[in-house]
Amino acid sequence: MLLSQLVAYCDEYLRLAHVADAPEALNGLQLENAGSVTRIAAAVDLNLATIRLARSARADLLLVHHGLFWAGLRPLTGPAYQRIRELVEGGMALYSAHLPLDIHPEVGNAAVLARVLGVTMRGEFAVWHGQTCGLWGELDVTREEFSARLTRALGQPAKEMAFGSERVRRVGIATGGGGSMIAQAAAAGLDTYVTGEGAHYTYFDAEELGLNVYFGGHYATETFGVQALARHLGDQFGLPWTFLDHPTGL
Repeated sequence: MLLSQLVAYCDEYLRLAHVADAPEALNGLQLENAGSVTRIAAAVDLNLATIRLARSARADLLLVHHGLFWAGLRPLTGPAYQRIRELVEGGMALYSAHLPLDIHPEVGNAAVLARVLGVTMRGEFAVWHGQTCGLWGELDVTREEFSARLTRALGQPAKEMAFGSERVRRVGIATGGGGSMIAQAAAAGLDTYVTGEGAHYTYFDAEELGLNVYFGGHYATETFGVQALARHLGDQFGLPWTFLDHPTGL
């Protein structure tokens, strides 16, 4: 299908025009190709490894959560040049969606993780760069059961800071680097908060505010959205797709 048609669909479906984000996110089409898409690859991060995996998979569109420009404006030399060269030589377009993919109600990182955990979504919470960036919902399980569910969902144990109630009833999810939002989770009346990572001081935020906080890993908590989006596009347009797993362990 035409790249322009797929990009227009993604832009509208992900509500790019309505979701604020950090300027370096530069959401949307970041690099075009000759104009057609026959196979999609999805990855959390744009880097040489995922580009080469996408080329091996014969993809001509790479969907990512973290795109080309997170390091800011810099010369196209060294790794920055090598990434562009590999994409162009592979005839590959690049589409990136950051916060629009974190918070999307259907294919977003938080929404998909919530469904896997059995959380019934109720609303939004937390603000970053002027944009609501977290979802919250309800369930009723023991803290031990919730921790076990999270381990199964992520494929690895999360760092648990068990300072809240022993029953988990009101859960907030803001995937990625959301450790600084613990106070916003507490202000929203949540008893449990799941994110990817946080700074050292966030341990004391969890302790003093009395929340259960789980750091599941930046990468691990953000594998859900790109896969869900690629699956959605595959179903919508009959395109084959593949997920390129290149974990950082962070």
